Amino acid sequence: MTLILSNDDVEKLLSVNDCIDVLEKAYLELADGTGVARTRSDSIVAAKSPDTLYSLKSMDGVIPGLGVSAVRIDSDIVTYPNEGGKVRRVKVPSAPGARYVGLVLLFSCETGEPLAIFPDGVMQRIRVGATNGLGIKYLAREDSKSVGIIGSGWQAGTQLMAACAMRDIDKIRCFSPNKTNCEAFSKEMSETLGLEVKPVESAEDAINGVDIVMCATSSIDPIFFKNSVKPGMHLSSIKTFEIHPSAIERADVVVVHNPARKMRFLGKGVQMPELQGDENRGDINKIDFGNFPTLPQLIAGETAARSTPEQVTCFLNNIGLGYQFAAAGSIVYAKAKKQGLGRELPTDWFTEDVHP
Repeated sequence: MTLILSNDDVEKLLSVNDCIDVLEKAYLELADGTGVARTRSDSIVAAKSPDTLYSLKSMDGVIPGLGVSAVRIDSDIVTYPNEGGKVRRVKVPSAPGARYVGLVLLFSCETGEPLAIFPDGVMQRIRVGATNGLGIKYLAREDSKSVGIIGSGWQAGTQLMAACAMRDIDKIRCFSPNKTNCEAFSKEMSETLGLEVKPVESAEDAINGVDIVMCATSSIDPIFFKNSVKPGMHLSSIKTFEIHPSAIERADVVVVHNPARKMRFLGKGVQMPELQGDENRGDINKIDFGNFPTLPQLIAGETAARSTPEQVTCFLNNIGLGYQFAAAGSIVYAKAKKQGLGRELPTDWFTEDVHP
Protein backbone atom coordinates (compact mmCIF):
# COMPACT_ATOMS: atom_id res chain seq x y z
CA MET A 1 0.00 0.00 0.00
CA THR A 2 1.10 3.57 -0.71
CA LEU A 3 0.67 6.04 2.13
CA ILE A 4 -1.00 9.41 1.51
CA LEU A 5 -0.09 11.99 4.14
CA SER A 6 -1.15 15.60 4.78
CA ASN A 7 0.83 18.61 5.97
CA ASP A 8 -0.82 18.13 9.36
CA ASP A 9 0.51 14.57 9.46
CA VAL A 10 4.02 15.72 8.56
CA GLU A 11 3.92 18.40 11.26
CA LYS A 12 3.01 15.77 13.87
CA LEU A 13 5.71 13.36 12.70
CA LEU A 14 8.76 15.53 11.95
CA SER A 15 10.50 17.86 14.39
CA VAL A 16 13.39 20.22 13.64
CA ASN A 17 15.63 18.07 15.83
CA ASP A 18 14.61 14.90 13.95
CA CYS A 19 15.41 16.58 10.67
CA ILE A 20 18.79 17.87 11.87
CA ASP A 21 19.77 14.35 12.96
CA VAL A 22 18.73 12.57 9.76
CA LEU A 23 20.23 15.22 7.48
CA GLU A 24 23.54 15.11 9.33
CA LYS A 25 23.82 11.37 8.74
CA ALA A 26 22.55 11.56 5.16
CA TYR A 27 25.03 14.29 4.25
CA LEU A 28 27.88 11.95 5.10
CA GLU A 29 26.67 9.68 2.30
CA LEU A 30 26.42 12.64 -0.03
CA ALA A 31 29.96 13.74 0.83
CA ASP A 32 31.47 10.34 0.04
CA GLY A 33 29.51 9.98 -3.20
CA THR A 34 27.29 7.11 -2.07
CA GLY A 35 24.23 9.33 -2.02
CA VAL A 36 23.21 11.20 -5.16
CA ALA A 37 21.39 14.52 -5.59
CA ARG A 38 20.16 16.24 -8.74
CA THR A 39 20.33 20.01 -8.86
CA ARG A 40 16.97 21.76 -8.84
CA SER A 41 15.55 22.68 -12.23
CA ASP A 42 12.91 25.34 -12.97
CA SER A 43 10.95 25.47 -16.22
CA ILE A 44 9.40 28.93 -16.47
CA VAL A 45 6.94 30.51 -18.87
CA ALA A 46 4.84 33.66 -18.87
CA ALA A 47 1.43 33.24 -17.24
CA LYS A 48 -1.79 34.80 -18.50
CA SER A 49 -1.88 37.51 -15.84
CA PRO A 50 0.48 40.50 -16.34
CA ASP A 51 3.82 40.38 -14.49
CA THR A 52 3.15 36.79 -13.45
CA LEU A 53 5.12 33.63 -14.22
CA TYR A 54 4.34 29.92 -14.16
CA SER A 55 7.14 27.72 -12.78
CA LEU A 56 7.44 23.94 -12.73
CA LYS A 57 10.19 23.09 -10.24
CA SER A 58 11.68 19.68 -9.54
CA MET A 59 14.55 18.19 -7.56
CA ASP A 60 15.40 14.67 -6.46
CA GLY A 61 17.85 12.57 -4.46
CA VAL A 62 18.71 8.98 -3.58
CA ILE A 63 20.01 7.84 -0.16
CA PRO A 64 21.07 4.17 -0.32
CA GLY A 65 21.77 4.00 3.41
CA LEU A 66 18.17 4.88 4.19
CA GLY A 67 16.80 2.81 1.32
CA VAL A 68 14.79 5.69 -0.12
CA SER A 69 14.68 8.23 -2.91
CA ALA A 70 12.43 11.25 -3.35
CA VAL A 71 11.23 13.69 -5.97
CA ARG A 72 9.89 17.10 -5.01
CA ILE A 73 7.69 18.85 -7.59
CA ASP A 74 6.21 22.35 -7.30
CA SER A 75 3.70 23.86 -9.74
CA ASP A 76 3.81 27.59 -8.92
CA ILE A 77 2.26 30.88 -9.93
CA VAL A 78 4.90 33.51 -9.11
CA THR A 79 4.76 37.30 -8.79
CA TYR A 80 7.33 39.97 -7.87
CA PRO A 81 5.76 42.76 -5.81
CA ASN A 82 7.81 45.78 -4.76
CA GLU A 83 7.26 46.51 -1.08
CA GLY A 84 9.10 49.33 0.61
CA GLY A 85 11.59 49.56 -2.24
CA LYS A 86 12.46 45.86 -2.00
CA VAL A 87 11.42 43.37 -4.66
CA ARG A 88 10.08 40.10 -3.27
CA ARG A 89 9.41 36.76 -4.94
CA VAL A 90 5.90 35.70 -3.92
CA LYS A 91 4.02 32.53 -4.80
CA VAL A 92 0.29 33.00 -5.32
CA PRO A 93 -2.17 30.32 -4.09
CA SER A 94 -4.05 30.02 -7.38
CA ALA A 95 -5.21 26.39 -7.29
CA PRO A 96 -8.89 25.74 -6.45
CA GLY A 97 -9.66 26.81 -2.90
CA ALA A 98 -6.80 29.36 -2.96
CA ARG A 99 -4.18 26.68 -2.42
CA TYR A 100 -0.56 26.02 -3.39
CA VAL A 101 0.72 22.95 -5.24
CA GLY A 102 3.83 21.12 -4.05
CA LEU A 103 4.28 17.35 -3.77
CA VAL A 104 6.87 14.90 -2.51
CA LEU A 105 6.99 11.36 -3.87
CA LEU A 106 8.96 8.94 -1.68
CA PHE A 107 10.18 5.69 -3.26
CA SER A 108 11.84 2.48 -2.09
CA CYS A 109 15.34 1.84 -3.45
CA GLU A 110 14.77 -1.89 -2.96
CA THR A 111 11.56 -2.43 -4.95
CA GLY A 112 11.13 0.89 -6.75
CA GLU A 113 7.59 1.20 -5.39
CA PRO A 114 6.07 4.51 -4.23
CA LEU A 115 6.06 4.42 -0.43
CA ALA A 116 4.33 7.73 0.25
CA ILE A 117 2.99 10.89 -1.33
CA PHE A 118 2.55 14.11 0.64
CA PRO A 119 2.58 17.93 0.31
CA ASP A 120 5.97 19.61 0.57
CA GLY A 121 5.01 22.74 2.54
CA VAL A 122 5.64 21.77 6.15
CA MET A 123 8.59 19.54 5.33
CA GLN A 124 10.33 22.18 3.24
CA ARG A 125 10.06 24.67 6.09
CA ILE A 126 11.52 22.21 8.58
CA ARG A 127 14.34 21.03 6.29
CA VAL A 128 15.45 24.63 5.60
CA GLY A 129 15.59 25.35 9.33
CA ALA A 130 17.42 22.09 10.02
CA THR A 131 19.99 22.78 7.29
CA ASN A 132 20.79 26.20 8.72
CA GLY A 133 20.89 24.61 12.16
CA LEU A 134 23.68 22.33 10.93
CA GLY A 135 25.49 25.42 9.67
CA ILE A 136 25.29 26.81 13.21
CA LYS A 137 26.41 23.53 14.77
CA TYR A 138 29.59 23.36 12.71
CA LEU A 139 30.43 27.05 12.26
CA ALA A 140 29.06 29.29 15.03
CA ARG A 141 31.03 29.91 18.21
CA GLU A 142 30.26 27.36 20.92
CA ASP A 143 29.46 30.19 23.34
CA SER A 144 26.99 31.91 21.02
CA LYS A 145 24.08 33.27 23.06
CA SER A 146 22.28 35.82 20.92
CA VAL A 147 20.46 35.78 17.58
CA GLY A 148 19.32 38.60 15.35
CA ILE A 149 16.86 37.54 12.66
CA ILE A 150 15.68 39.55 9.67
CA GLY A 151 12.33 38.24 8.50
CA SER A 152 9.10 37.15 10.18
CA GLY A 153 7.50 34.89 7.59
CA TRP A 154 6.90 31.16 7.13
CA GLN A 155 10.59 30.22 7.12
CA ALA A 156 11.72 32.35 10.05
CA GLY A 157 10.16 30.22 12.81
CA THR A 158 12.12 27.04 12.12
CA GLN A 159 15.29 29.10 11.75
CA LEU A 160 14.95 30.15 15.38
CA MET A 161 13.98 26.63 16.49
CA ALA A 162 17.12 25.26 14.87
CA ALA A 163 19.37 27.95 16.36
CA CYS A 164 18.03 27.22 19.84
CA ALA A 165 18.50 23.48 19.27
CA MET A 166 22.18 23.97 18.39
CA ARG A 167 23.22 26.67 20.89
CA ASP A 168 22.18 27.87 24.35
CA ILE A 169 20.44 31.02 23.10
CA ASP A 170 19.18 33.54 25.65
CA LYS A 171 18.52 36.62 23.49
CA ILE A 172 16.65 36.97 20.18
CA ARG A 173 15.79 40.16 18.32
CA CYS A 174 13.63 40.24 15.19
CA PHE A 175 13.10 42.82 12.45
CA SER A 176 10.66 42.76 9.56
CA PRO A 177 9.52 45.74 7.47
CA ASN A 178 5.95 44.64 8.17
CA LYS A 179 5.65 45.76 11.79
CA THR A 180 2.37 43.95 12.41
CA ASN A 181 3.78 40.64 11.18
CA CYS A 182 6.98 41.16 13.13
CA GLU A 183 5.12 41.71 16.40
CA ALA A 184 2.78 38.76 15.86
CA PHE A 185 5.67 36.48 14.89
CA SER A 186 7.75 37.57 17.88
CA LYS A 187 4.87 36.85 20.26
CA GLU A 188 4.20 33.44 18.73
CA MET A 189 7.86 32.40 18.76
CA SER A 190 8.32 33.65 22.32
CA GLU A 191 5.61 31.20 23.37
CA THR A 192 7.01 28.39 21.21
CA LEU A 193 10.61 28.76 22.41
CA GLY A 194 9.92 29.78 26.00
CA LEU A 195 12.27 32.69 25.37
CA GLU A 196 11.52 36.34 24.60
CA VAL A 197 11.78 37.21 20.92
CA LYS A 198 11.93 41.00 20.87
CA PRO A 199 10.58 42.90 17.83
CA VAL A 200 12.75 45.89 16.91
CA GLU A 201 12.48 48.89 14.59
CA SER A 202 15.31 48.23 12.12
CA ALA A 203 17.53 45.51 10.74
CA GLU A 204 20.51 47.16 12.42
CA ASP A 205 18.72 47.03 15.78
CA ALA A 206 18.18 43.30 15.27
CA ILE A 207 21.75 42.36 14.33
CA ASN A 208 23.89 44.84 16.24
CA GLY A 209 26.12 42.98 18.70
CA VAL A 210 24.60 39.52 18.21
CA ASP A 211 26.56 36.28 17.83
CA ILE A 212 24.39 34.79 15.06
CA VAL A 213 22.73 36.71 12.24
CA MET A 214 19.92 34.86 10.46
CA CYS A 215 18.35 36.09 7.22
CA ALA A 216 14.95 34.54 6.49
CA THR A 217 13.14 36.64 3.91
CA SER A 218 11.53 36.46 0.48
CA SER A 219 13.61 39.39 -0.79
CA ILE A 220 15.54 39.03 -4.04
CA ASP A 221 17.76 41.96 -3.01
CA PRO A 222 20.53 41.90 -0.38
CA ILE A 223 19.45 42.71 3.15
CA PHE A 224 22.75 42.23 5.02
CA PHE A 225 25.85 44.28 4.16
CA LYS A 226 29.57 44.39 4.98
CA ASN A 227 29.36 47.31 7.44
CA SER A 228 27.29 45.08 9.75
CA VAL A 229 29.89 42.29 9.92
CA LYS A 230 31.58 42.07 13.32
CA PRO A 231 34.36 39.75 14.58
CA GLY A 232 33.09 36.39 15.84
CA MET A 233 29.75 36.58 14.03
CA HIS A 234 28.12 33.67 12.26
CA LEU A 235 26.08 34.71 9.21
CA SER A 236 23.25 32.59 7.87
CA SER A 237 20.93 32.92 4.87
CA ILE A 238 18.11 30.85 3.37
CA LYS A 239 18.60 31.96 -0.23
CA THR A 240 21.21 33.26 -2.64
CA PHE A 241 20.52 36.97 -2.54
CA GLU A 242 20.19 37.88 1.13
CA ILE A 243 23.84 38.50 2.04
CA HIS A 244 25.70 41.00 -0.13
CA PRO A 245 28.88 39.70 -1.81
CA SER A 246 30.97 42.30 0.02
CA ALA A 247 29.76 40.87 3.34
CA ILE A 248 30.51 37.34 2.16
CA GLU A 249 34.05 38.49 1.31
CA ARG A 250 34.48 39.71 4.90
CA ALA A 251 33.91 36.20 6.24
CA ASP A 252 36.93 34.04 7.08
CA VAL A 253 35.04 30.78 6.45
CA VAL A 254 32.27 30.48 3.87
CA VAL A 255 30.30 27.26 3.31
CA VAL A 256 27.47 26.74 0.83
CA HIS A 257 24.74 24.16 0.72
CA ASN A 258 25.00 23.36 -2.96
CA PRO A 259 27.97 24.08 -5.25
CA ALA A 260 25.72 24.33 -8.31
CA ARG A 261 23.26 26.92 -9.50
CA LYS A 262 19.67 25.94 -10.19
CA MET A 263 19.00 25.07 -13.80
CA ARG A 264 16.51 27.48 -15.37
CA PHE A 265 14.72 26.89 -18.65
CA LEU A 266 12.94 30.07 -19.71
CA GLY A 267 10.16 30.39 -22.27
CA LYS A 268 10.45 32.99 -24.98
CA GLY A 269 10.17 36.53 -23.65
CA VAL A 270 10.37 35.54 -19.97
CA GLN A 271 12.20 38.00 -17.74
CA MET A 272 12.95 37.27 -14.09
CA PRO A 273 13.78 40.22 -11.82
CA GLU A 274 16.39 38.23 -9.87
CA LEU A 275 18.38 37.72 -13.07
CA GLN A 276 18.56 41.36 -14.11
CA GLY A 277 18.60 44.98 -13.10
CA ASP A 278 19.97 45.98 -9.71
CA GLU A 279 23.77 45.97 -9.58
CA ASN A 280 23.76 44.26 -6.17
CA ARG A 281 21.83 41.39 -7.69
CA GLY A 282 24.23 41.38 -10.63
CA ASP A 283 27.19 41.01 -8.27
CA ILE A 284 25.54 38.03 -6.59
CA ASN A 285 24.82 36.38 -9.93
CA LYS A 286 28.56 36.43 -10.59
CA ILE A 287 29.37 34.31 -7.51
CA ASP A 288 30.76 30.90 -8.39
CA PHE A 289 29.36 28.67 -5.66
CA GLY A 290 31.57 25.87 -6.92
CA ASN A 291 34.54 27.69 -5.39
CA PHE A 292 33.24 27.20 -1.84
CA PRO A 293 33.19 24.05 0.29
CA THR A 294 29.79 22.49 0.94
CA LEU A 295 27.90 21.64 4.11
CA PRO A 296 28.24 17.86 3.49
CA GLN A 297 32.01 18.32 3.14
CA LEU A 298 32.07 20.33 6.38
CA ILE A 299 30.14 17.65 8.27
CA ALA A 300 32.44 14.96 6.87
CA GLY A 301 35.51 16.87 8.06
CA GLU A 302 36.77 17.43 4.52
CA THR A 303 37.04 21.20 4.94
CA ALA A 304 38.07 23.48 7.80
CA ALA A 305 35.50 25.00 10.15
CA ARG A 306 35.96 27.94 12.51
CA SER A 307 39.43 27.89 14.10
CA THR A 308 39.30 30.98 16.36
CA PRO A 309 36.54 32.84 18.24
CA GLU A 310 37.30 36.04 16.30
CA GLN A 311 36.68 34.55 12.87
CA VAL A 312 33.56 35.42 10.92
CA THR A 313 31.76 32.39 9.50
CA CYS A 314 29.05 32.32 6.86
CA PHE A 315 26.65 29.61 5.72
CA LEU A 316 24.81 30.24 2.47
CA ASN A 317 21.79 27.97 2.10
CA ASN A 318 21.79 28.96 -1.54
CA ILE A 319 19.69 26.19 -3.06
CA GLY A 320 17.78 23.19 -1.73
CA LEU A 321 18.10 19.53 -2.61
CA GLY A 322 15.56 16.82 -3.28
CA TYR A 323 17.97 14.72 -1.20
CA GLN A 324 16.69 16.53 1.89
CA PHE A 325 13.13 15.37 1.19
CA ALA A 326 14.32 11.78 0.89
CA ALA A 327 16.07 12.03 4.27
CA ALA A 328 13.19 13.74 6.08
CA GLY A 329 10.68 11.57 4.23
CA SER A 330 12.28 8.42 5.61
CA ILE A 331 11.56 9.64 9.16
CA VAL A 332 8.01 10.68 8.35
CA TYR A 333 7.18 7.40 6.59
CA ALA A 334 8.58 5.19 9.36
CA LYS A 335 6.73 7.11 12.08
CA ALA A 336 3.49 7.23 10.12
CA LYS A 337 3.51 3.47 9.65
CA LYS A 338 4.22 2.93 13.33
CA GLN A 339 1.54 5.37 14.50
CA GLY A 340 -1.06 4.49 11.89
CA LEU A 341 -1.31 7.98 10.42
CA GLY A 342 -2.28 8.80 6.86
CA ARG A 343 -4.43 6.99 4.32
CA GLU A 344 -3.40 3.91 2.39
CA LEU A 345 -4.09 3.51 -1.32
CA PRO A 346 -3.34 0.43 -3.42
CA THR A 347 0.21 0.60 -4.75
CA ASP A 348 -1.18 -0.94 -7.95
CA TRP A 349 -2.70 2.45 -8.70
CA PHE A 350 0.78 3.91 -9.04
CA THR A 351 2.57 0.99 -10.73
CA GLU A 352 2.09 -0.70 -14.09
CA ASP A 353 2.48 -4.04 -15.85
CA VAL A 354 3.63 -2.40 -19.09
CA HIS A 355 7.36 -1.84 -19.57
CA PRO A 356 7.91 1.93 -19.23
